[in-house]
Amino acid sequence: MDNIQESIQSALSIDGTIGAAIGDWGTGFSLGQASRNEQAFSTSKLEQAIALNAEVIKAKNRAREGLAITSPIEDILITLQDQYHLIRICAMAEGVFFYLAMDREKANLGLARIKLRQIEQNLQM
Repeated sequence: MDNIQESIQSALSIDGTIGAAIGDWGTGFSLGQASRNEQAFSTSKLEQAIALNAEVIKAKNRAREGLAITSPIEDILITLQDQYHLIRICAMAEGVFFYLAMDREKANLGLARIKLRQIEQNLQM
C-alpha cells in the first residue's frame, strides 16, 4: 500500500493536478486518493469519481469490443471548460487505473501523460 500512496503523491505533484487517485475499474473501489485542496476537490469526491469513471472504462471497453478494436486503451481524456480529467489504464496492474483531475489553465496535458506513464511503471501492486 505504501507504493500506492507514493504513486498518488507523485501524480498529485504533476503541474496543475488538483486531485489524484488510483482505482480498480472492475469493482469501482478506490485504492487511494489525495487532493491539493480538500474544499475544491475532496477525497470523497475522488472516491465517487473512481466509481463513476470505472463505468466509463467499462463502457469504452464495450465500445472497443463492439467495433472489433483489439488495441488496449491507454488513456481516456475528458475536457471541461476549466478542467481536464485524465484516466490512465495501468498496463502493469490488471484492472487498475489512475485518475487525475487537473486545472486546465495550469496543466500541460502532454507532460502530464508522460509523467503519469513514468509513475505507472513504478507502481507495485
